[in-house]
Amino acid sequence: MSKRDYYEVLSVAKDISERDLKKAYRRLAMKYHPDKNPDNAEAESKFKEINEAYEVLSDAEKRQAYDRFGHAGVDPSQGGGGFGGGGANNFSDIFGDVFGDIFGGAQGGGGGRTRARRGADLRYPLDLDLEEAVRGVAKEIKIRAQVNCKTCDGSGAKKGSKPETCGTCKGVGQVRMSQGFFSVQQTCPVCHGAGQVIKDPCGDCHGQGVTQEVKTLSVKIPAGVDTGDRIRLAGEGEAGGHGGPSGDLYVQVEVREHAIFQRDGRNLYCDVPISFADAALGGELEVPTLDGRVKLKIPAETQTGKLFRLRGKGVTSVRGGGPGDLMCRVQVETPVKLSKRQKELLEEFQQTLDGDESKNQSPQKNTWFEGVKNFFEDMKF
Repeated sequence: MSKRDYYEVLSVAKDISERDLKKAYRRLAMKYHPDKNPDNAEAESKFKEINEAYEVLSDAEKRQAYDRFGHAGVDPSQGGGGFGGGGANNFSDIFGDVFGDIFGGAQGGGGGRTRARRGADLRYPLDLDLEEAVRGVAKEIKIRAQVNCKTCDGSGAKKGSKPETCGTCKGVGQVRMSQGFFSVQQTCPVCHGAGQVIKDPCGDCHGQGVTQEVKTLSVKIPAGVDTGDRIRLAGEGEAGGHGGPSGDLYVQVEVREHAIFQRDGRNLYCDVPISFADAALGGELEVPTLDGRVKLKIPAETQTGKLFRLRGKGVTSVRGGGPGDLMCRVQVETPVKLSKRQKELLEEFQQTLDGDESKNQSPQKNTWFEGVKNFFEDMKF
């Protein structure tokens, strides 16, 4: 069965940006994830297809190779190491196998050996709270993956039997075809390059050598990770073919939005509402940090939007270095549901301001009105 175009799989255009590609992948991966679709073979198949497509298109070199040569440029069954092998090596293997004998014979005996094939890599989206990402945490996850069949130890043959040497290619995995003066090697049509055939297949894996299994894994998330970071679990991907190594599992971190803090690299930001009186007269209040509460001194005449820096109260990145800062952004809050007396007091206060024009007690307001006045004069309205 021919593979679908990777761009079609992810429902994206060929000129899509790296960032938008990631968003499209994440949306589909969450939709078809096996944990959300238990016992749904169609969703499981789509999830694998989505992962395979993103594995190629998210890598600049593989994407370039795919755009030029299609699936032939990145198909692990045609290369020497699966997706991890790189497009250039795959192409040299393909053309070397087919045309090696034309130009003096293939080196090292040509492609006459059964190739071990590395298993496919898998991806798992993991949502974390900000506190978990900052401090680090151990998470238990469940993934559905291909593993070597325990009944036949991955051979594909029924217990007590074993694969037999292919009679067509005599075990080399390829056959030679002569066309006039040319001699061309092709993959054996009987064993499909394996060099062996299974006449009595295993009843559990039906001769495939692999079965589907739900694995429970413990993932240690290091302190300081952020959205977009990946944790690699070596060998926890799909089982390899013909004795090849298993692929890897990449846990993709996504940090949930926090009710109080916003993260920007090493720094944290939070909005701190203060009363009109505190802004005008100054005061001291408690603000939250990830390590507990601290005192923040508000000077008199503080304007809304003013940033106060609490050094060392940010995040220590997983990549090392010192902690960042916590930036507290002041928001002056307008009082609501005022009583009659409170409204009277505010009106009296406003009258005192209006009656004392000698003092510039509202500098931003006065500057704004002066700008508006100049604008109308310039436009001659």
